[in-house]
Amino acid sequence: MEFSEVVRRRRMIRHSSDKPLSPEVIERILASALRAPSAGFSQGWAFLALTDPADRARFWPFVPTRVEQTPTMQDAPLVVVPLAHKATYLNRYAEPDKGWEDRAEARWPAPYWHIDTGMAALLMLLTAVDEGLGACFFGIMPEHLQPFREEFDVPEEYAPIGAITVGYRAEDVPPPSPRIAQRRRPAAEVIHRGHWGQHT
Repeated sequence: MEFSEVVRRRRMIRHSSDKPLSPEVIERILASALRAPSAGFSQGWAFLALTDPADRARFWPFVPTRVEQTPTMQDAPLVVVPLAHKATYLNRYAEPDKGWEDRAEARWPAPYWHIDTGMAALLMLLTAVDEGLGACFFGIMPEHLQPFREEFDVPEEYAPIGAITVGYRAEDVPPPSPRIAQRRRPAAEVIHRGHWGQHT
């Protein structure tokens, strides 16, 4: 699929079928995350991939709103939880070629550990589209993060930024609401050219 078509087709698909994914497809989706950019090539991320039905069943209690509002998401055969590891970045930038030996988080203009892990998540979403699949990124609410960590033995220093479902789009689902297209903000409203407030 042409890249422009992948971008055009990228949507959050919340209704999945339980049709299995081949191991090769799963590995391509996961491997694509490793191609994401990262500050200082720190690669301060990890990915919890849930493919076994029993493991996926253990995950869903930690996102009860998703289960209630879009229960067919549970049918997706792949769930990935991207995890950001801040210490990797602080340690990397304390190395001689960077020189921030104090490891001060205040030096960072933005939390790149979250940004880079988010870019890795986006690459998985785009790869899913390229494979003819649907995917959805959604959050894990704060009150569920610690129980989630305990259930899957995720170390405390790894921060889940959300979760991704990947699968074939379910059949016979309602079409997207026309309000989605109506709510899409036009480029002329959000792209400022040369100076804030200048759109042309």
